[in-house]
Amino acid sequence: MDALQLVGLVAASAAVAGFARRTPVPAPLLLVAVGLVAAYVPGVPDYTLDPHIVLPLILPPLLYTAAVDSSYLDLRANIRPVALLSVGYVLFATVAVGWLAYVLVPDLPLTAALVLGAVIAPPDAVAATAIARRLGLPNRITTILQGESLVNDATAITAYKVALAAAVGAGVSWAGGLWEFALAAVGGIGVGLVLMVPIHWLRTHLTEALLQNTLSLLIPFIAYAAAEEVGASGVLAVVVVGLFLGHKAWKVDFATRLQEEAVWKMVAFVLESAVFALIGLQLPYVVRGLGRYGMGEAAWYAVGVFVAVVVVRFVWVYPATFLPRWMSSGIRDREPEVDWRAPLVVGWAGMRGVVSLAIAFSIPVVTDGVEFPARNLVLFLTFTTVIGTLVVQGLTLPPLIRLLKLPGRDRYAETLAEAQAQSEASRAAEERLDALLADERNALPKPLADRLRTVMERRRNSVWERLGAVNAVTGETVDDTYRRLSREMIDAEREVFVQLRDARRIDDEMMRTLLRRLDLEEAAAFREAD
Repeated sequence: MDALQLVGLVAASAAVAGFARRTPVPAPLLLVAVGLVAAYVPGVPDYTLDPHIVLPLILPPLLYTAAVDSSYLDLRANIRPVALLSVGYVLFATVAVGWLAYVLVPDLPLTAALVLGAVIAPPDAVAATAIARRLGLPNRITTILQGESLVNDATAITAYKVALAAAVGAGVSWAGGLWEFALAAVGGIGVGLVLMVPIHWLRTHLTEALLQNTLSLLIPFIAYAAAEEVGASGVLAVVVVGLFLGHKAWKVDFATRLQEEAVWKMVAFVLESAVFALIGLQLPYVVRGLGRYGMGEAAWYAVGVFVAVVVVRFVWVYPATFLPRWMSSGIRDREPEVDWRAPLVVGWAGMRGVVSLAIAFSIPVVTDGVEFPARNLVLFLTFTTVIGTLVVQGLTLPPLIRLLKLPGRDRYAETLAEAQAQSEASRAAEERLDALLADERNALPKPLADRLRTVMERRRNSVWERLGAVNAVTGETVDDTYRRLSREMIDAEREVFVQLRDARRIDDEMMRTLLRRLDLEEAAAFREAD
């Protein structure tokens, strides 16, 4: 892939993802569909998914940004269901789907079938969590889906390595496979624990936001590479570091947080868009590689494997949801009540993604003189499973959620909790201000002291105002009106600064300084705008 092709891929995928935001179709599904169509458009170059790029260069930043945005406390509170899905389900799916594929496909060795099972075992919850948030699913379901996606890739990659060694006759035993799995898991977590404290120390001691954000961009690659270098799980190392840094992000200065949020949103948007477009663009390459398997025959195998993947997830999810609750009163006391609808959504949200394809493409044709059996068929079945789950489950998940009428997020209760938290914080700030102003070293003219109190009062009241009545004419809350008027005033100032620059009464450098001050005020006024 040359530079022009790469630029074209990023630009086109970003345009499609941007268009998807104006439609009810989730962006990942539209990107895959456009990629499938574009793959056969004359003049569109062949884009082959390179596992040496996806796994070490694309997967770490996507995992890192998801981990930083996750709640360590919520994940810890839901560690049991998350572990059952991210570890237990992936191992179960590896064996169950692998065995079903072995029974379904003639002449497919069991070891190769287990490789296929490991490859398509981990769901990619990017699309699922996006839909969950878009439709306002309960926080617990969203947390479980997101937590599963953070860890299941590590489980699947390790299971794949063990199954691949068995497939090429490397003499791996069950005990050896379990040992390798434990080593990768413990090692990945260990590397993350070792790195997270010095990285956090460095982030809090760098004095320039630019340097701090440069470090932020390097962190996922450093953690991934360090873990892989010692034979541990790079995925787990990235997740551990990301969770810790996200939990401690409040200790970093505000300029870094503002820049970091913008930078990582852009990185995640570009990578996710390009990745889902790449999935669709793989179709010609995968079909050409079928070899001795006819398209009709391979299509029947694909349907069988897709059905197996869907059914096996439900076979695991329902018992894993209800059996522990039935067996343990402690779990029933600790965790909220669950009915049949929540596991139905979690089970149907098992869409596969780019990690499965990247692992499949990394299957070597020949290892130590031994050819991997049915590699092209495994690649084809992986591709069709990814496409099938994204299209079938992805398109039907939103209507399923609406049909089930799950209790959504209580926006009023969330706003009330936010208002109460802001009130407590404002009281603490008011007490601090009174104590500071009592010291003659902090003497301020009354207008400036009053301004500090006014700003503090504004923060305290803004959330409460969202709970109040709306304007009968405009439909706005008092807070909405305040923000709109504030923006109008700032726009007026901004126009004057530009006019003064154009009249050469101030230079460009001074104008940028003044505009940045307005930008910060506007960001403060609209920091939580919906």
